[in-house]
Formats: sequence, structure tokens, C-alpha cells
Amino acid sequence: MESVFKPKLFTLLKEGISKEQIGRDVMAGIVVGIVALPLAIAFGVASGVSPEKGLITAIVAGFIVSLLGGSRVQIGGPTGAFIIIIYGIIKNNGFEGLLVSTVLAGIFLVAFGLLRLGSLLKYIPQPLIIGFTSAIALTIFTTQIKDALGLTITEMPDSFIDKWGAYFSALDTLNPWALAIMAATLLIGIFTPKVVKRIPGSFIAIVLMTAVVAIFDLPVVTIETLYGDIPNTISLSMPRFDLSSIGDYIQPAITIALLGAIESLLSAVVADGMISGHHRSNTELIAQGIANIATPFFGGIPATGAIARTATNIKNGGRTPLAGIVHAVVLLLIVLFFGRFAKLIPMSVLAGILILVAYNMSEWRLFRSVLTRSGMFDRIILLVTFFLTVLVDLPVAIEVGIVLAALMFMKRMADLGTNLEESRDIDYINNYGDLPSEIGVYEISGPFFFGSAKHYCNIMRELGLKYRVMILRMRNVPFIDNTAITNLASMISDLEKGSTKVVLSGVRKDVRDSLQKSDNPAIHSVIITDDFTRAVEQAKELIA
Repeated sequence: MESVFKPKLFTLLKEGISKEQIGRDVMAGIVVGIVALPLAIAFGVASGVSPEKGLITAIVAGFIVSLLGGSRVQIGGPTGAFIIIIYGIIKNNGFEGLLVSTVLAGIFLVAFGLLRLGSLLKYIPQPLIIGFTSAIALTIFTTQIKDALGLTITEMPDSFIDKWGAYFSALDTLNPWALAIMAATLLIGIFTPKVVKRIPGSFIAIVLMTAVVAIFDLPVVTIETLYGDIPNTISLSMPRFDLSSIGDYIQPAITIALLGAIESLLSAVVADGMISGHHRSNTELIAQGIANIATPFFGGIPATGAIARTATNIKNGGRTPLAGIVHAVVLLLIVLFFGRFAKLIPMSVLAGILILVAYNMSEWRLFRSVLTRSGMFDRIILLVTFFLTVLVDLPVAIEVGIVLAALMFMKRMADLGTNLEESRDIDYINNYGDLPSEIGVYEISGPFFFGSAKHYCNIMRELGLKYRVMILRMRNVPFIDNTAITNLASMISDLEKGSTKVVLSGVRKDVRDSLQKSDNPAIHSVIITDDFTRAVEQAKELIA
């Protein structure tokens, strides 16, 4: 257990943290807390829950992820990637269903870490990640058009295409003040960082635009219009659910867990590159799981590692988990003492902030690069994942994308990974002379698995009938699976019926062990040698 779960904070405290670094972590935590404030509110509202739910998530999950996580600088909290998932779960299962799904997702994440699955991220192809990330960005942008333009739409359609249809139909209700506030928010968010380094543009925009709306009493929709007062307290409560319906929450829980694992480990990898560090992936998954188990008991929503906030932490000097803990404390103090003012924030300001978030997470340059410079398989995975996410559902897109990537990988392995060719060992010929014509020598190079086994065994069956003995060189076969063993045994049996013997040469230990475990008589009757010279000797004895 100790080797799986080793929080970075405890290791660093044991080694000792300098006073100078503690000071830098505190300052970084304060800045990140200010950055997280508008984002937490915006992510909460966009997900279909009240604003304080996003703040609670940033506080509770942010604290736990930094306390128990496997990264020095990871900042946890609500993220844009979860918006469409949360919205869909609430629509189908209600808010209580979301809480139950989040707790179950946390349990799955802890299990992922205990099973040491943290390293599996490298097996998820980049086009799949780019596909659903870009699609999420487009979906976030789409959901914000109503508030960005101040449109009056009584009931918003669910599908992507129907949403745009509703927007065009309601253009006559456009609110110029809402549009102006959204545009000002975008301009502040884009240009402020070039002038003010410490204070994020989103925070400046939310304070300035809220003040303008309140002072001049502008006719725009605010958080108070939709949600009323914002509670300035955090309380513990027990999610209510029926155990008999637990099956309804398994799929959304798995979706939250998978996306949370991908998002948090990607963020940790990016952070490692920025600080030349090395995170503990399994510890990070366990910490993310504990955070998602705990947060719903305070009324929070799913959380994961946030790349933008983590990068902000690093750029402001944060190098230990203390910065993340300070960020959570800063948010808690803001909620307790200034939370009542959050109700005055215009929805068009939040829309502007989320449009910027969508642009930053769109990865359109990488999307274009895959489309123009990658192979056909990568382009297919990218486009299928993208369009399924936008037009159908994110869980479906992830499931289909992973299965499609696996199938295409196997297709590549079958086409390119295993080669069968006639082999004549030059050194042997120079030393011992040419081989008798009754002996055929062929070599398999690459993994011998179900994707290629039947095809190559059929070829070898046809080639082998030309000879009295067929030497099959397997020195470059790293592994063999059960399907390949079955096909190999069938080929050996067919050749022996036609009076052709088979000798296996250069079989590696792992492959030999797999062959010896087979209960197929044909496998146990075949001659297996360690090197080519011995195989030739055995072949000559057979034809003598």
C-alpha cells in the first residue's frame, strides 16, 4: 500500500520546505484562489447547478487533491471538461443522481490507483484526446450563446443543432447590453494579462462589469435573477438515493472516472514538464478519487486536476502542495465573507469567461495538425470522436473512440507488425554450405497474435507443402497469444498430414513458456530449438 499511495506533501514535509518557498507558495495560492473564483462560479452555472456548487467543489476538492495528491503543483476543482457530462446526468438522473454518480466515480478512481492503472494514460492515443477536448470546447461555446447575447428562450433544446436553430429563431430578442458586457469581458480577459501579470483578467472583468451593471442598473440577467441569494456557508449533507437503482449510476460514474483520470493525469504531465518534476500517477488517482467521494457530501460536483489553474500556480512560484491548500482556504474565506455579492454577477460576464475558456481548451492548432499531417487512422479517430461528442454524447464518444483506436491498432499490427519472409542465414551458408532443397526456411518478425495469426498460418501452410521440413524462425517474435497458438497448431497438424515436418527455431523463453502451457498435442509434438544451427541439424536428421 505504501508504494501505491505516497502523497507528495508528506514527502516534502519530511524532507523540509524552506521559508522562502513557503512564502512563494502562499502568494501563488492567493493568486490561484482569485483565478479560481470566477471559473468555479462559471463552471457551476454552465453545468446546470447553482453557483455555490462550483465554489464548494473548488474548496473541498482543491484542498484534498493538494493534501493527498501525487503532484507537487496540481490544483484540483471543477473544470470545463465536465460541463456537458454534469448537465446530461442532472437531466437524466437529477441532482441527487449526480451526487451518487460522483461518489461512485470517486470509488472507481481509488480502485484505478490501487490497481496501479495510472500509467495507462500513455495508451490513450492523442487524436482521441484532442477530438473530445475540442468537441467539449465547441459545446461549451454553444451553450453560452444565449447568455452572451441575452436571448430570451423559454426552453433550451438539448441537441447541438437544435440549440443553434433556437438561437437564430430568437435573434430578435437580442439584448445589446448583454452583448456589450460579454464583448468587454472578452477584451479584458484577452488584453489584461499583457499589462497586469498578477491579477487574472477574468477576475478583473467579473468585478468591473458587475460594478457597472449594479451602479447603472443595466437591464441584464444576473445570477440573482436565476438563482436568488448565494449561501455564504458550507454544510455537510448526505446524498439520498435508492440502492435498488444503483445500476442507473454506473455508466455516468465510469464516464466521470475515466474523464477525471485522463484530465488529472494530463494536467500532472504538463506540470512535470514545467517544473522538471515527476508526479506519482497512482497516488494522484487515489487523491482524485477521495476528493470526488468527499465533495458530494458538501453538495459539490465532480472535480479533477485543472490545467489552467495548475499552470497559473507554477508561473506564480508555487512548487509544493501548500499553494493548492492556500488556494482552497482563500476561496473559503471569499465564500464566507463576500459570497453574498456573487449574486450580482451578470450572466453575460460568465458567458464571456466561458467563451475564453472554450477557446483556450479547443486545441484548434493540434486539431488542424492531426487533420493535415497525420495518417488516415489518426484522422478517423479524431473526427469520429469529435462528431460523436458534439452530436451524440461524450460517454458514447469516449467508448467508441477507445474501441476504434484499439481496432485500428490491431489492424496496423496485423498489416505491418508481423512479417513473414523466406530466410537464409548467410553466416550458416558460409560456414556449412547451402541448405538441402527439401528444407524450407521462413521467419516471422513481430508479435504473433490474433490479428495476424490466421493469415500467416494459411500462407505457411501453403508454403510448407513444398518441403519435407519447414524451419520456422521465431527469434524476433516477442510474444504469442492463444489464438496464434491454436492457428499454429492447426497448421503444424495439416503439414504433418502432408508429410511435412515443422521445426521452430530461436524461440524466446516467454514464447516457449506459452507454447508449453498449451494442451494441444500438435504443439507438444513439434521440435523447438534455441538457435538456427540446431534447427538445421534437426531438419537434416528428419530428411535423412
